[in-house]
Amino acid sequence: MKTAKDPRHQHRIKLMQQLFTWNFLKKKTPPKDIAEIVKKLKEIDGLIGKAASSRPLIEINRIDLAILRLSIFELIIKKDVPPKVVIDEAVELGKQYGSDSSGAFINGALGRIIKLKKIHVNS
Repeated sequence: MKTAKDPRHQHRIKLMQQLFTWNFLKKKTPPKDIAEIVKKLKEIDGLIGKAASSRPLIEINRIDLAILRLSIFELIIKKDVPPKVVIDEAVELGKQYGSDSSGAFINGALGRIIKLKKIHVNS
């Protein structure tokens, strides 16, 4: 069972924070930990645009955007974490760091991406 002290959870928090910070600084060279994610941002942001079509990317809460970017990277590109784990972690990060509606927004957006990409999520 996952705990707040789980090293994988702590690593996701660190990556989410780096993505959030990088979004404001826009340094040419992102930190090493998020370089692979940043390299795939065009693809990732395209999926976010399709999944959250009611909101332009610029209007999405920056924390929610960082969480979605990390989660989509894990789901679509890295594929080394079960989809249910990715979704659960993303929703928890949204609840912990985002607004009151972040958890539901992130869950809905990831749900649409899973349908769009036909990813099998075990029950």
